[in-house]
Amino acid sequence: MRKPFFITSALAVALATLGVVAYTQTTLQTATQTAPERPVIDPAAIAALDRMGTYLRSLKSFQVQADQTKDEVLEDGQIIELSSRVDLLVAPNRFRADLTSDRKDRLFLYDGQSFTLFARRMDYYATVPAPATTAELSDVLDKKYDIQIPLDDMFRWGTPRARTTIAEITAAGDYGPSAVNGTNCQHYAFRQEGLDWQIWIQNGEFPLPRKVSLTTLTDESRPQFTAVYTWQLAPAFNEAAFTFTPPPTATKIVFAAQ
Repeated sequence: MRKPFFITSALAVALATLGVVAYTQTTLQTATQTAPERPVIDPAAIAALDRMGTYLRSLKSFQVQADQTKDEVLEDGQIIELSSRVDLLVAPNRFRADLTSDRKDRLFLYDGQSFTLFARRMDYYATVPAPATTAELSDVLDKKYDIQIPLDDMFRWGTPRARTTIAEITAAGDYGPSAVNGTNCQHYAFRQEGLDWQIWIQNGEFPLPRKVSLTTLTDESRPQFTAVYTWQLAPAFNEAAFTFTPPPTATKIVFAAQ
């Protein structure tokens, strides 16, 4: 989408004094009529998502840290920005996610057989049997318990579910090179019903998502969510990282099914 040209009133008065306003308007109209239109959906932008998803699915183990900001809209319309950090460690059909913020400090743990959620500040935890794959677990937690795994998009890109989301895109564009924390990326923007979103994908042979930004269109306040990712593709870990040992003071509870 091309940025509109704006002429300040002071400049317009100056141009009028010089008698060239009509000429300028005619020139702009002609340029607008003859400029090539950017396609509503740029195939290159869609291909970039597919390439990123294929690459993420090829990773057996990785560690990613996400620094996130989220707008919370108060009843009077005022926007409050909340920050959080997620540290996600992934191994084949196992993961550990630590979510910390001013309001929460939680551990999400999956060892291939069970899933545990531990609320450190409340000192409560719950454990349930889990399916054999992370993707299946994400679906079960979402549908049965209304629990979302932090950074669960990392498990979904390159899957049939992601392709369903891509099919809902109504506009897609490549907005050129951009750097994220010193990493050279390509900047893409997309639109689907109720949502504008952008993603910065690392250039080269490692097409990793380095930043995402989402704007909710169904709220007149247009709240935003942004995450910046730092990757480690050869993480060091041992099996204890995926084992939960409850503290002596912790209380076991049960998840409430939806």
